[in-house]
Amino acid sequence: MRVAFFLAVMASLVNALSSVFQRIGVQSAPDESSLRLELVRHALKQLVWLVGFVLIIVGFVLQAVALRFGTLSSVQPIATTELVFLVLILAVWFRTRLTWREWCGALAAAGGLAAFLAVAAPGGGRTVPGAAAWTTAFIVIGGGVAATTVLGLTGPRWFRATMLGIAAGLLFALAAAFTKQFTTLVTEGWSHVFTSWSPYALAGCGLAGLFYAQSALHAGPITASQAMITIVDPLASVLLGIWLFHDHLVIGTWQLPVELVAAAGVVLGVALLAGSRLVAGTEEDTAESDRLERRHPPGSVTEGDVALSPEG
Repeated sequence: MRVAFFLAVMASLVNALSSVFQRIGVQSAPDESSLRLELVRHALKQLVWLVGFVLIIVGFVLQAVALRFGTLSSVQPIATTELVFLVLILAVWFRTRLTWREWCGALAAAGGLAAFLAVAAPGGGRTVPGAAAWTTAFIVIGGGVAATTVLGLTGPRWFRATMLGIAAGLLFALAAAFTKQFTTLVTEGWSHVFTSWSPYALAGCGLAGLFYAQSALHAGPITASQAMITIVDPLASVLLGIWLFHDHLVIGTWQLPVELVAAAGVVLGVALLAGSRLVAGTEEDTAESDRLERRHPPGSVTEGDVALSPEG
């Protein structure tokens, strides 16, 4: 299990790097290109986005191996560390010290996650889901994606990024479930892997999740999209793990309250990190205010919408 945790943390680090590169790659696309193929064509012309795409593949491989050694309910919650890594990356990029918000957010997210995994001790996860279980999962996830897609076409930039981020998180959670089943099939031999429907469903769901993630990154500030992906992906994955693979959590007289407090700590930590000026920037609702750019004006460090003094 320790191997699974280590690989999942490495996947979060790689995914945080890829999010920054992808955001830089799509931020110059026209505003109206969200949820359109024009955004994909624009991204493919950007070298920095292609680097981010390669990192996505690396992150997927790390995640797949982690799921081979661990359960869906234990591996996917570690995705919450992605926002911690994102803040640290942006802090180094802008050469500014972290404030109490970043430190408290990182400690709450990482500490809450560690406490949840230690107390809940996710186990099981070896059941091969049947058609009825998968059908229910498809309907619920599909309905959530459809609803957030419609909402993602309205409102200010931060709201659109939030809704599309939720849709991406749901799709990534479903893709993780497909990955878990794929790794199970591989252990039984390669002869029947590609005669099964799950590898193709994994490819389709993964591409759809990537498309929604790019649209979310393009639609508004990176804080809105990444915070929602970071929260929704692991939460939906835990529920899918319990429903599809019969993952089980230790829920006893004292364990449940501790787990709820730990989960609340993770949510609080993510919220604090999402509100960091390193990630959120200003409150202006313009494409220019969301841009990630490294500049070096005298006395401050500026990134499009982020203008930070040396004191942080």
